[in-house]
Amino acid sequence: MAWAADDPYAAEIYNKNCAQCHDQGAEARIPARGALEKMSAAAILRTLETGVMREIGARLTIAERSAVARLLGKTGAAPGNQTAGHCNAGSTSASTSTPSWSGWGASLTNARFQDAAAAKLPASDVSKLQLKWAFGVPDATSMRSQPAIFAGKVYLAGPDSVYSLDVVTGCLHWAANTAVGIRSGIAIAATGERTLAVFGDASGYVRALNAVTGEPVWDYHADDHPAAIVTSTPVYHNGRLYFGVSSSEEMRAVTPGYVCCSFRGSVQAVDAATGKLIWKTNTVIDAAVPGANTKRGVQTMGPSGAAVWTTPTLDPDRNEMFVTTGDNYSQPVTNTSDAVLAIAIDSGKILWSTQLTEGDAYNSTCPLPDKANCPDADGPDFDFGSSAILVKTGNRRLLVLAQKSGMMHGIDANQRGNVLWHTRGGKGGPLGGFQWGAASDGKLVYAGLSDIAWLARTATGRLPDPTRGGGMFAFRVDNGERIWTTPAPGCRSRSPCSPAQSAAVSAISGAVFSGSVDGHIRAYSTTDGKIIWDYDTVRDYETVNGVRGQGGALDAGGPVIAGGMLIVNSGYGQWSASPGNVLLAFSVDGQ
Repeated sequence: MAWAADDPYAAEIYNKNCAQCHDQGAEARIPARGALEKMSAAAILRTLETGVMREIGARLTIAERSAVARLLGKTGAAPGNQTAGHCNAGSTSASTSTPSWSGWGASLTNARFQDAAAAKLPASDVSKLQLKWAFGVPDATSMRSQPAIFAGKVYLAGPDSVYSLDVVTGCLHWAANTAVGIRSGIAIAATGERTLAVFGDASGYVRALNAVTGEPVWDYHADDHPAAIVTSTPVYHNGRLYFGVSSSEEMRAVTPGYVCCSFRGSVQAVDAATGKLIWKTNTVIDAAVPGANTKRGVQTMGPSGAAVWTTPTLDPDRNEMFVTTGDNYSQPVTNTSDAVLAIAIDSGKILWSTQLTEGDAYNSTCPLPDKANCPDADGPDFDFGSSAILVKTGNRRLLVLAQKSGMMHGIDANQRGNVLWHTRGGKGGPLGGFQWGAASDGKLVYAGLSDIAWLARTATGRLPDPTRGGGMFAFRVDNGERIWTTPAPGCRSRSPCSPAQSAAVSAISGAVFSGSVDGHIRAYSTTDGKIIWDYDTVRDYETVNGVRGQGGALDAGGPVIAGGMLIVNSGYGQWSASPGNVLLAFSVDGQ
């Protein structure tokens, strides 16, 4: 019997429909073939049918999609019964008043900070943290979705399923298959009538499940554009859910003949109980129309882009929310890209905007040799993957913004976005700078630096540079002064490896936690940046549900902390990083 890799039929389909994107020789955002081969056949098939590549998959027959999945799905993923490890029938839920971490930033301010009463983890005890339990997600190679803690349960999203686990033991309350690629973190909406677990997915939907039973309650299609995705973790407040909409269109620009681009980012509010739209505000005001050809003679559309990858930050006392935006995909450029927007919570009206990088029009053809669909601006791709952090001191309201440019910014929210300070922490780049999120205790802001770099390309993809990237920073909130910097410890003998710290960081009083692409989760003293705890997650695990567990790189969503527990995902099988499939729970008492 021939292996799938030896199947000429599958290779022909791949070469005709996929190779022009995934075999490119530059630093495009599109995963190289080597990254695809770290996925399972089932995960690749799911991506072609319901995930970010569904438009390409729709051109293929079922047999062709299956052949490509078998061709690429070399590594495989942990098999298992996702309903194993059930909690005892008599187990009960904890009170909703128990410590929680719901949504992206743990609060409406997106500070990613848990106070002492909720954390129940003194900084003096952080060095004593031990693994308490591990949960393995079947058929997963990347664990990007940040979990939530609420009422004694952990809500976790795998590639196409949501799980409700006991926070103390990891036993399974329920598992719900969603049949789509989940992109956002989990938000909990306690509406009064019922409690919902809410998330966004790769098909542009926001979906709500009953948090007690796992049964679907509603789904809402946020955008009709075929490339729309919802990476923004919804934020719940006063009966409404607020979120942004992003897209994969700048990656689709690599497709030969694709006319780029027409997607417009947006911020939306829906009724939490029903999923009905209340308002929608586009971040690019004018719809795309045919535009002038690029200097390479390529047809264009525009304006486009300004996607919202991030969770909105709310200040209900002032009826304002703050949203950071991405770059433009094509020209003309707009003044709402690479920006922070202030929006009225009740109506969605844009109140003001401040742009931090001008003229940034970019798509995934720009790093490629022929730059076929690249805008003439060939922007630096310095969009925002980090939410704004709102810091209130008396009547003063500051917004702290961590950007992929490697810059940290201080903005006066009372003065219509007046820029107070800029501070550089890194070089920045398409996958560089401050990626997914900083944390603040109100006096300092803490951020992990990505600045991932690459060595020469191999036959199966890019190889990360183990000597460049990473590091932890602390800046004063009021003036941007750098207080301390801790270099990344480095990859040592691990290969392939990158020391980049692109995952969102999380803080408690006295300590800040940062996951690294090298597979380590570390805690730093907020006083001087000294590493006070370091756990290497790259290992095999005996999981509570019997699924083979493997740790890997840490990226995207950060650790969540509540009730003496620290919970973090491990595994990120893109960008030549180490795949994995585990959720890890730590406590001082361990086992």
